[in-house]
Amino acid sequence: MFSIPAGAETARVDDLLSELATASAQEAAGIVREIRLEWSKSGSAAMDLLLKRGRDALAAGKFTLAIEHLTALTDHAPEFAEGWSNLALAYYQADLLGPSVYALERTLALNPRHFGAIKGLGAVFEQLDEPAKAVAAYRKLLDIHPQDPEVLEAVERLEIQVTGQNI
Repeated sequence: MFSIPAGAETARVDDLLSELATASAQEAAGIVREIRLEWSKSGSAAMDLLLKRGRDALAAGKFTLAIEHLTALTDHAPEFAEGWSNLALAYYQADLLGPSVYALERTLALNPRHFGAIKGLGAVFEQLDEPAKAVAAYRKLLDIHPQDPEVLEAVERLEIQVTGQNI
């Protein structure tokens, strides 16, 4: 079985996440790209290939194939949070919300600051018509990535549903 090297959550990612918390909207996009690039490094060429194949299948709309590749990845590298995150996205796009939530929970157990997984939970809660839970997830994300325009808009929109007033 493959295992991620200790310290996979590198000082580089820690620094980038600190920068993200105080970045301007313009700076945030580049920082997010850098973080995602760092998170995509499994430490194994074979696992990186499975991740690439899964992402390519997702991009092509081949959700079943993406799920196959990403399931193989999570089977072989169960400690690789990015594998779980991408598997969650594949399940979500295939409209399999239960498995998507499970994969998101696995992602967050491995990487509690994975803003993509937190955003995914918010999206699932929105789809399940649970606006209060969606807002809670999105607010947690904004603690990490306060400039996410989609999440800022979602919180504003959902707060009206939850409280009945614009906050």
